[in-house]
Amino acid sequence: MGSMPDTTDADGLTVGQVSARVGVTVRALHHWDETGLARPSLRTVAGYRLYTAVDLERLHRIVVYRELGLGLDKIRALLDDSTADVPGALRAQRAQVAERIERLRQLSTGLDRMIDAHERGLLLTVEQQSAIFGPRWDPDWPAQARQRYGDTAQWRQYAERSASRSPEEWQAVADAMAGFERALGNAMDAGVTPGSPEARHLVERHREVFASYFPLTRQMQVCLGRMYETDPGFAAHYDGIRTGLAAWFRQIIDADARAHGIDPDSAAWQ
Repeated sequence: MGSMPDTTDADGLTVGQVSARVGVTVRALHHWDETGLARPSLRTVAGYRLYTAVDLERLHRIVVYRELGLGLDKIRALLDDSTADVPGALRAQRAQVAERIERLRQLSTGLDRMIDAHERGLLLTVEQQSAIFGPRWDPDWPAQARQRYGDTAQWRQYAERSASRSPEEWQAVADAMAGFERALGNAMDAGVTPGSPEARHLVERHREVFASYFPLTRQMQVCLGRMYETDPGFAAHYDGIRTGLAAWFRQIIDADARAHGIDPDSAAWQ
């Protein structure tokens, strides 16, 4: 490597000047010099690095290749190996970039769905909701649920599951709940009493089916049972299956809670 008495622009550029022109840090330039990737051709008498026009051209190529995602070892091979297949390497990198773009596109779509799910709860059209959940379904229920539970961990769990759930998967959830509600109505018709093994089995089944939305503790189930009976929309839904079913459903939930040491009158959403 040659040496020069001073650092004029005509004779070469200093590390700081090159850093500003090329857009890389001084630390990176030092590292590339130490590893032999991009060594300055000149030094001053005092030992300071000086980069020539040829050095700058190599640095610009390094920066371009690095921005394309190539590793430093690959860049070195492309620059120093006269037999290197540069177009082939760039095509391979382009394919990797295309894959990365597609992954990012999918991630963006997933984020959009996650945002919508947190804000809306259910990512189905009104028509899809009616077709999946039946004529008794009220499309306002998800908005009401968000208003009531939007700040809870359970709403976040529900939204995250909703974001990744297809209409077909929602249909399976609806079918499971419809099957449970039929069993509920049949049990009431059969005279099943609160606190009986049959009633307690139904309460447990309700918690299992409801877990498609979010995990349900027994205290939370008591709160739901209370809402099923007192909320006009939910009461109409259950009483539409069997007259008096909303009240009976709450009774079997409360009886099961007492069997597990929970006072229904003081149960909280926890």
